[in-house]
Amino acid sequence: MTTSDTTSAGPLVTAAILVIGDEILSGRTKDKNIGYIAEYLTNIGIELREVRIVPDLTDEIVAALNALRARYSYVFTTGGIGPTHDDITADSVAAAFGVSIDHDPRAIAMLSERFPADQLNEARLRMARIPAGAELIANSVSKAPGFNIGNVYVMAGVPSIMQAMLDVVGPTLRTGVKVLSDTVRAGLREGDIGTALAEVAKAYPEVSIGSYPFWSETGPDTNVVVRSRDPEKLSQAMNSVKAMIESERARLSK
Repeated sequence: MTTSDTTSAGPLVTAAILVIGDEILSGRTKDKNIGYIAEYLTNIGIELREVRIVPDLTDEIVAALNALRARYSYVFTTGGIGPTHDDITADSVAAAFGVSIDHDPRAIAMLSERFPADQLNEARLRMARIPAGAELIANSVSKAPGFNIGNVYVMAGVPSIMQAMLDVVGPTLRTGVKVLSDTVRAGLREGDIGTALAEVAKAYPEVSIGSYPFWSETGPDTNVVVRSRDPEKLSQAMNSVKAMIESERARLSK
């Protein structure tokens, strides 16, 4: 696990997202959770390092989950904890951790807040099946809980429910130093500055420097974004980027 990773600015906390569901891979459902989780984690000082999407197949889920939880500080899963036969995430997580799974009285109590006893049928009770040793994640939207076991947080695929669960989980997470960023508009095409920008990036190996082309009201343009956990290094790199842009503008205007 990379929980021991450090930077000059402090400890580095990392994460991965595992999206589970045939409907995502087929295109029937468009994922809306990855970007939300990524932004949420960035804002609290957790670096998202990897995203995987796997089908509703136990072996695929188990293999991906075991690989990710061994590599990163946290793994967040979305999808596959509903009432239907293909919602197999909970069983797959139990298999990955080598623990049993059964109906959890705490989860049944949560579901009972929404469904009368005569409506808690076999399908709905599937949502109360929780791996042994897991802690529940409250769900203020539909009451069916997610759960946390080890460094894995299992959440719903429905965006509004996932977001409610993440609000519960977020304050409990260990966080690192937040990534700072600064942006400058180059007023030049990406190809105009590519070579010179690479030289700047080489001079600041601990700083992330990226170029992002876009079409403005005056034609092709580029934003250059500099990211770092160290404010001094961020400032130094951005000053070099700005100097490079001015130099390239002067050269191209001749």
